[in-house]
Amino acid sequence: MKGRRPLPTQLKIVRGTLRKSRENPNEPKLEHALSDEAPEHLTAEQKEVWRYVIANAPANLLKSLDWAVLEIWVVSYDIYRKAQKEVQRLGQVIKTPNDYPMMNPFLANMNKQALLMLKAASEMGFTPASRSRISIGKEATSEDDPWSKLMNYDS
Repeated sequence: MKGRRPLPTQLKIVRGTLRKSRENPNEPKLEHALSDEAPEHLTAEQKEVWRYVIANAPANLLKSLDWAVLEIWVVSYDIYRKAQKEVQRLGQVIKTPNDYPMMNPFLANMNKQALLMLKAASEMGFTPASRSRISIGKEATSEDDPWSKLMNYDS
């Protein structure tokens, strides 16, 4: 696929910019909304971020299938935020025991978490934006087959 990634259909509906002519009629439709109840193994801070995302996402945008991707995003965000605090405290460049300057390892960790957050938001068709690029065609039946209609002499 070339060009910009399409916006999720649900996001277009929320913004009021949906045009029927540009809608993917075969986009998968998921029924169950993602719960604001965070997984038990997350820390208190991570559960707070989980609830914040669910509360502030457009209605029905996140579906139950998105839980693992959201968990990756939440954990990555938490690690990112902690690394960011260390970078602010220590600076982007630190000195080694031999007094040589080097990049702060927390900065590298922060950048890595940012990439994970971006990947979690777009990989595997689990995110709303990537779902809008998926096309699931309907199963063909004999009624849809023009040759079947031609061969049916009784009609």
